[in-house]
Amino acid sequence: MSTRVQQITAIIEQRQPLANKIEGVKKNLELLSSALNKLENYRDELVDKVDDPKVIGQLKEINTSPIQRNISSELGTLYKLKTRFSRDTLNIAVVGRAGQGKSRLLQSLTGLTAAEIPDGSGQHCTGVRSTIHHNAEFETSGEVWFYTERSFLDEVIMPYYNQLQLGGKPITLNEFASNALPKLPENQKGAVVEAKYEHLRKYHTHLDQYRNLLQESSPRRITRDEIREYVAQDNLAGQRIYHNYLAVKEVKITCNFPNTEVGKIALVDLPGLGDTGIGDEERLINTLSQDIDLVLFVRRPNVGRDFLGDVDVSLYDIARSALVDLPLEKWSFMVFNRTDGNSRLGDNSFLCEQLAADLGNKHINVSESVIADCADPDEANEKILDRVLSYLAANITSLDREYASSCQERLQQIQSTVDAEVEKAKNALGQVRQPADTAQFEVLFEKIWEELTSGLEGLLRDLSKEVDENDRDFEESVNMALQECRDDTGVPSSLEEIQKKRDQEKAYENAYNIYLNEIRAYLSQKFLSLDEGLKRSLDRVKSKVTEVLVEKGCLGNLAESRGAEFIEAIATLIPEQLMEGEPSKLKYGFKILAEFELSYRGFVQHRIRKCLDGLTPDKTTLKISKSASDQEKQMQIMNSLKTLQSEAVYQCQNVLEDLLSEPSQAGFAIVEEFLDRVLRAKGVKIEWRIFLNQERSAVWPEEFELLGERTKLRQDWLAAVESVNQANQLDSMQFIS
Repeated sequence: MSTRVQQITAIIEQRQPLANKIEGVKKNLELLSSALNKLENYRDELVDKVDDPKVIGQLKEINTSPIQRNISSELGTLYKLKTRFSRDTLNIAVVGRAGQGKSRLLQSLTGLTAAEIPDGSGQHCTGVRSTIHHNAEFETSGEVWFYTERSFLDEVIMPYYNQLQLGGKPITLNEFASNALPKLPENQKGAVVEAKYEHLRKYHTHLDQYRNLLQESSPRRITRDEIREYVAQDNLAGQRIYHNYLAVKEVKITCNFPNTEVGKIALVDLPGLGDTGIGDEERLINTLSQDIDLVLFVRRPNVGRDFLGDVDVSLYDIARSALVDLPLEKWSFMVFNRTDGNSRLGDNSFLCEQLAADLGNKHINVSESVIADCADPDEANEKILDRVLSYLAANITSLDREYASSCQERLQQIQSTVDAEVEKAKNALGQVRQPADTAQFEVLFEKIWEELTSGLEGLLRDLSKEVDENDRDFEESVNMALQECRDDTGVPSSLEEIQKKRDQEKAYENAYNIYLNEIRAYLSQKFLSLDEGLKRSLDRVKSKVTEVLVEKGCLGNLAESRGAEFIEAIATLIPEQLMEGEPSKLKYGFKILAEFELSYRGFVQHRIRKCLDGLTPDKTTLKISKSASDQEKQMQIMNSLKTLQSEAVYQCQNVLEDLLSEPSQAGFAIVEEFLDRVLRAKGVKIEWRIFLNQERSAVWPEEFELLGERTKLRQDWLAAVESVNQANQLDSMQFIS
């Protein structure tokens, strides 16, 4: 297998995981679109229900329509990207107007003949898109995909009715078959229009000859001898007797290419443009945008006088519009089909050179231009295919990344835009409240304030009594980690094992140093489990705070969660500003407690690392004697490793025992800080009063039952906002790093 084939195979294999990531991003984007749709619908309901003009204005400021349009566009791009990266081949499209030598080039590259790839000898002969795969293990054969009756009407027939303005469209195939074609309207005249109408007439006149195929299941396997009946309009004698192609959407042909070093490559033969069939351009654009990695434009200059005209520029522009994210000049070649003096067409070599030199003047920009005889297999493979494959091997990965990056950048812009709308939505209902019975509220508030203050201060006193005691959760995780270190040392279990390591590393000292590093890493990894103990310790303290807030502060109805998550939920619920123009002190206090964490890396790791110096080759005090025998060196290594590991564990134990009460101290300190922020700070009682007044129907549902519906509206709104927020996480929009 050649290096180039290996490169192409590796490129295809690298694409597959990316396709899976794109599918995940696509599903998340669909989820985001659904969440935005629900939010917008609920916003419209709220506009009719609330009575505060300011809130109505804030709700109307939330505009998701442009975002939805962008999402719809990017979903289409993601589909094309996934299709591109899911393929098991690199695909090369052969594009050109009828009669330029596309079919002859394909015959030269694939080894197929005019029986399978019609060359109309100047006529517009090929009728179907064909994809030709190289596979040395299979006999030449094909698979045919047919239109269904519905897709045939929608994708083939309807465009004629629309473009030719033929009026009432057939709803079913029976209706199309049984009714005469509408006449061309008076405003639809001219040779081109009438030629298009004749195409439609062909579909109508010959329907009985291909209609049964529209009911066939796809794909249908066909032999080499049957291929022409499904891709061509005429037989080998030039008689236009075939109509099966009218029902065919695509044919895939598998054969053994003459150039066996092509690798996982497929050639895509597109029907020649320049015919007057409607829909050819659209099908070309769709194919290029998702199924093609490189385009080969084929152009045969006519002997005598020829130039790059409007039809050439138009074809290039059509292809360029297929993929705006990737300039066509980076993934296209221009092939000038050369004929010599022995050809019935005459020698056009000079014209090929002239037209190649004129490409830039016509703004037809391609990666490379090639002059070659498309009918000569050796020349076509050497001058065209070899250069194309080398270009793909060298450049397709960077082209893939450029294409994908453009999409990802737009997804990131969508994410930022949605973030801005989410912030608007979070605050939109901040002031929508009905006035309460002030006297009743004040009595209830003062009672809760007294209970809440007493409960939190009591909790702080209880924690202060435990401040010098070992934290049970942390102590349990420390004991488990130390026991694990003693039971599973990582020290080699036999002298034979040490001998093997020495043989691998060529010296006992090298083996010893490697063992030191391995055992140090193995030992330090055991202590990562302390994270769980520290988390349980702090969660237990936060849960105690939650108990007071729920039981004494009557806040249980404000969030379904409990424990540490309840603190976070309340922090989210409290508005950014309870008093206009001032950041909320109450929210800040809850955020401090919710976000406070104890971690192994921040709290313990730097202390443990100091205990591991003995297991570091440059710092260890136990060295291997150079004069000792092999067996003595093996014993020295084993004994030294056991001693150093045991000493390290002992030092770690001493350090950790000194830390056992620190989680208790940290828990006390953060609760004391929490109380300073939510009970003792200047003006915070006023914020509590405002906040509880806003949430009074949830805090005192029996006393303020009339406000329950308004509170539910707000909760449902915030839930809808959070659904959007969850679907709009930046990491869910990324598929390349």
